[in-house]
Amino acid sequence: MGRPSDPVPEGAQRALTPAEVIVVMRSRVIAAATGAVAALLALVAPARAQAPDALRVCTTGDYPPYSVTDGQGGYRGIDIDLVRDMADALHRQVRFVPTSWSSMGADFGSRACDLAVGGISDSAARRSYADFSLSYGTDGKAPIVRAADGDRYATVAEIDQPQVRVIVNRGGTNEQFARAHFPHAQLTVWPDNVTIFDQISAGRADVFVTDSVEGRYRARQHPDLRVLHPEAPFDSFGKVFLVPKNDALTLLMVNGWLASRLATGDIDRRFDAWIGPHATA
Repeated sequence: MGRPSDPVPEGAQRALTPAEVIVVMRSRVIAAATGAVAALLALVAPARAQAPDALRVCTTGDYPPYSVTDGQGGYRGIDIDLVRDMADALHRQVRFVPTSWSSMGADFGSRACDLAVGGISDSAARRSYADFSLSYGTDGKAPIVRAADGDRYATVAEIDQPQVRVIVNRGGTNEQFARAHFPHAQLTVWPDNVTIFDQISAGRADVFVTDSVEGRYRARQHPDLRVLHPEAPFDSFGKVFLVPKNDALTLLMVNGWLASRLATGDIDRRFDAWIGPHATA
């Protein structure tokens, strides 16, 4: 029997190493995803030929790194870039439609938009008025506290105390989580998801439980704050785009696009740019 250092006989195929197998499989997945997206766009383009109007996208603009206003009437973020790139491939413009977490159901249910994006979590309540894309990321709830408080509010039991001041933005899964898990704490419902962090910094609230990805981003902007155990959040859920119910063509288009971005590692790179160790976004 030949040793590993022996030359491969002429005409014989050398067995691939595990690392080489992974590279080959990844390249095949990327090729398949790219081909699938090309086919989807070819399918969708004729169907949209009579409707070259802008793609209307509902977003809250208050949930980085997924969607945040840029201060000049526009938006930026991971979801914003993804939907813009998809629209470019479809040769359509994007028109962003402002919404809020409390009004998203009414806005989307009334067909005011074609899609909704911006760090939207998979939840049963949202399934009542929208269909979901495939999940392009996983997140979970984690506490944001003052750095000076250390690990004081690391667990649900430590937060759910009469003397603890919990603050939460109105209308989304953060409020649902707080009401379900902190019935004994002092709960303040704040009208927006931007200035809420200033309340913690100023000592007017002790803890805000939100998505760990957002927590990691916000901690970069507020050095006096800290997100606790973001790698081990209280729960876990997928991040999705909302698609109109029973709109199979749009769902196929969105899922094909997201699958291709996942296969190429593009979405991972976008997250790294916003919350990675060398984040620049």
